[in-house]
Amino acid sequence: MRIFVTGASGWIGSAVTAELLGSGHRVVGLARSDAAAATIANLGAEVRRGGLDDLDALRAGAADSDGVVHLGYNHDFSRMADAAQTDLAAITALGETLAGSDRPLLIASGVAGLPGRPATERDTADPGVHPRVANANAALAFADRGVRTGIIRFAPTVHGDGDHGFVAVLVSVARERGVSAYIGDGGSWPAVHRLDAAELVRLALEKAPAASVLHAVAEPGVPTRDIAEAIARGLDLPVKSIPAEDAPAHFGWIGQFFGLDAHASSEHTRELLGWTPRHQGLIADLDAGYYLKG
Repeated sequence: MRIFVTGASGWIGSAVTAELLGSGHRVVGLARSDAAAATIANLGAEVRRGGLDDLDALRAGAADSDGVVHLGYNHDFSRMADAAQTDLAAITALGETLAGSDRPLLIASGVAGLPGRPATERDTADPGVHPRVANANAALAFADRGVRTGIIRFAPTVHGDGDHGFVAVLVSVARERGVSAYIGDGGSWPAVHRLDAAELVRLALEKAPAASVLHAVAEPGVPTRDIAEAIARGLDLPVKSIPAEDAPAHFGWIGQFFGLDAHASSEHTRELLGWTPRHQGLIADLDAGYYLKG
């Protein structure tokens, strides 16, 4: 298949691009900048210039494809409403272009904010947690218009060598504060290795039915205390618990996420797609020193 990928140069997107190419698919990656275009080209994919707000580029990319993976998103937490509006417009443009074709359209979302322990693929996410949740729900509506839509809810931690996401921020906070902390008695974070997540995306493109909700979760809940202790081992720092009321001052913006106590199952996803995560877990990645460079 010829797959159009937004966010193809990003942390997850570059792994997805490599996975698709390695499995015999062709990839066209959306690139706003010269640097993004170079990354995509170096992976062996075609480049389509444009950004998420370039709806003509999105429509053209979707029209010239056998399916779309929409991973691009503006993660500027100071402009969440604007980012959500841009994302919704992009999803609408992609979905309308694919309407009536039965071609796949996969949209990235997250497991944060899901009810239940563990949360399953059948649970409905709370749009109040993040506006991206509402956009994912809007994408599912295109299943009624002849689009093989799928929502992939990624674990909050998609880890591996080179990750600059949440865990890397926690490492930076620990360095700055001189202590590796967790909140209260500690919660838990679902996690998935980047390469396992990329394989799931490929499998979903190839065989997930319309209106599928999938969980890119390998570890249902890694204790946040274990995460803090692993960071402490790597940086040779003490570990301590921070009261919840002191978390914003200690952690900054990431405190609201690190304070979550979330478990998420991927049992249905594994059964549906035959997906079996096989790469090492989050604590093993921390102990390998990937997050402690620099």
